[in-house]
Amino acid sequence: MADFNIKKQLSVIGGEESGAIIPIISKTDEIETKQNDFPEIIGLLPLRNMVLFPGVILPIAVGRKKSQQLVKKAYEEEKLIGVIAQRDAKVDSPSDQDLFSTGTSAKIVKILEMPDNSITAILQGVARFDTVRLLTSSPYYKAEIKERVLEEIIPEGENMEALEEAIKDLAQQVVENANNMPGESMFALRNIENIHFLINFISCHFPFKVDEKQHLLEIDNLSNRAHKLLEILAAESQFQKIKRDIQHKASSDLNKQQREYFLNQQIKAIQSELGNNPAEQEIEEMKERAKAKKWSKEAKEMFDKEIQKMERTNPSSPEFGVISNYLDTILDLPWELYSEDNFDLKKSQKILDKDHFGLDKVKERIIEYLAVLKLKNDMKSPILCMVGPPGVGKTSLGKSIADALGRKYVRMSLGGLHDESEIRGHRKTYIGAMPGRIIQSLRKAGTSNPVFMLDEVDKVGADHRGDPSSALLEVLDPEQNATFHDNYLEIDYDLSKVLFIATANSLSTISAPLRDRMEIIDVSGYVQQEKVEIAKRHLIPKQLEAHGLKKSNINLSVAAIKEIIDEHTSESGVRTLDKKVATIMRKAAKKLAIDEIKEQKITPDNLKEYLGSPRYSKEIYQGNDFAGVVTGLAWTAVGGVILFIEASCNKSKNGKLTLTGNLGDVMKESAVLALEYIKANANKLGLKAEEIEQQNVHIHVPQGAIPKDGPSAGITIVTALVSAMTNRKVKRNLAMTGEITLRGKVEPVGGIKEKILAAKRAGIKEIILCNENQKDIEEINDEYLKGLSFHFVSRIDEVLDLAITKQKAK
Repeated sequence: MADFNIKKQLSVIGGEESGAIIPIISKTDEIETKQNDFPEIIGLLPLRNMVLFPGVILPIAVGRKKSQQLVKKAYEEEKLIGVIAQRDAKVDSPSDQDLFSTGTSAKIVKILEMPDNSITAILQGVARFDTVRLLTSSPYYKAEIKERVLEEIIPEGENMEALEEAIKDLAQQVVENANNMPGESMFALRNIENIHFLINFISCHFPFKVDEKQHLLEIDNLSNRAHKLLEILAAESQFQKIKRDIQHKASSDLNKQQREYFLNQQIKAIQSELGNNPAEQEIEEMKERAKAKKWSKEAKEMFDKEIQKMERTNPSSPEFGVISNYLDTILDLPWELYSEDNFDLKKSQKILDKDHFGLDKVKERIIEYLAVLKLKNDMKSPILCMVGPPGVGKTSLGKSIADALGRKYVRMSLGGLHDESEIRGHRKTYIGAMPGRIIQSLRKAGTSNPVFMLDEVDKVGADHRGDPSSALLEVLDPEQNATFHDNYLEIDYDLSKVLFIATANSLSTISAPLRDRMEIIDVSGYVQQEKVEIAKRHLIPKQLEAHGLKKSNINLSVAAIKEIIDEHTSESGVRTLDKKVATIMRKAAKKLAIDEIKEQKITPDNLKEYLGSPRYSKEIYQGNDFAGVVTGLAWTAVGGVILFIEASCNKSKNGKLTLTGNLGDVMKESAVLALEYIKANANKLGLKAEEIEQQNVHIHVPQGAIPKDGPSAGITIVTALVSAMTNRKVKRNLAMTGEITLRGKVEPVGGIKEKILAAKRAGIKEIILCNENQKDIEEINDEYLKGLSFHFVSRIDEVLDLAITKQKAK
């Protein structure tokens, strides 16, 4: 080991982390001396955020167990250790890649045991070394090293004394401007007379970055090291001056009312000095994003206009935020960005069949659309509107269509929508303005040709804020939506590639112009066989997963499913059926969790344990034992239902017509019309007109709490009145639907498929329809018609011949 000639002892306690220097006067005449006994293998002490230089005394807090063991052993044996800096201070167990290659050998002057079991070692740097290789990391780090010699070659004409004074002057400026360095530091610097030690002292203890300190340590030439230190000191001095000027500038703007803005003023001043303005950064980022956009000329001009306005606007102004939000919106929109359609029609058909059982007409229409698009490749997307009762799969069908096409899927519910600006957006001049939900949804979708589901289009309302139905006219018109105008964007947006699919429970509440722009597809209910298949393929697997059950835990027989459909539900769709299946799963989960019954078989015999008593009767049809009772068919928003019309007559001096059963205006008119027709054609019907005038006629439709209306019960009321007046029975298992005129002509009605399903559920065998409804029957799948016979009529007397028997009622 080298023996240092120390005239005055200098110890510096503190360092880079605290930034404090507490000097104890010292000086060395010799900093680096070539050692004959320089060790080839040495124990390494890694340091965080510190670099030790030769000749400098530095206290080090030793926390790692390995390092403590090394320090104690080296101190006891009076051996040198190698002190080397870590590249990353966060690494707890550094490898050779985590350590710099150049370090300083050090002598342990003193060890201090601290109360928290840590050790503070006072080290004195001896000489620099280069690490050849790391030998081991246990029990502490050891490495093979070689000494690194300092070159004292001074360029000709260079005055080292002037260089020393320059270093001291700059160091004094740094100490004076720094808040975390005591004034005694300058006294210590002025008393250092050796330039070697001066450079090492400043490099070790001044608040430079670790990388800068390490670079200084690695410089072999004394002159070069001095010039590099001057450069770093000059930069640090300039930084301290700028920092002081910023603080002075910020403080000069303050008064009693502005003290709370002190921090913001400092930030602004710093940003101004560094040229790092957030508003300017935001504008530059927007310009970069705009370069990658493929949009129309109109959109580009609007962007350029607004970005120029933004550059001229004060960032603290509310208008700046309005412009920023607007530009973000048009940059986020997928202008001219389309997803590629999947034209594998067989695969598309499989996806539709897998996700939905039945609905053949809807699937066929989708495949037709795909076929045309595949051949033409630029077809405008049609506006499909699926109309049907709840629970038949209208909304979920949209997701399947998106999967089949390979497009993004967007759903927007229109139920209860009253504000037109929800569709068209607000004008951007208002703070808090935003685009309409159409544009917002496209922004989320990320493409300009998604499958766009407009749910509950029949429930759009209107009030003083406008009529959203009128706003939808432009959206849903294939001839107009290529230039859809949103009030917020103020730029036309092309919606012609979007596949809009609307859903509705009823067409009656949709305005005629809006209905005219859509292609109506009836999505009727399901027959029992279809419901059974839907339950087996979709509902039961879904509920098993939702309730944490396995297929082996529960066996729901087909007979039990049929009984659930017949006796516990009364609907065209399968929503209530899904709820009943969920109820069964909950009961089964309870038995599995409490009673540990791992296998449960559910049959019609034990179904009551899970669902309770049946809510509906299998045979809803009530027979023909009484005269004046006729089964009609009606359509409602939740599907088809059967409707019982009851009529009774009794003698009175002044005959009158009484209607009960919560009937609407249309049904009341049908009742009056039916009675007038019977009076006018009494002779043909085997009745006497004067006797009819002297009878009180009462027409009743049961379930009076339920409103009933619609043009479907005309022929039913006539048949009920004739049956009551002649006391003749109506044919058994017969139902009918149709409207009449005063001349006795039978008029066609709608909702035929739903009414047929209701008839099948009720056990009806024969149905009377207007002959003009025969075309509706031809479009219905044979599966729905199985077990039914149809009679098509054009006049009311044909209805009476088919429906009224010669058998008298008791």
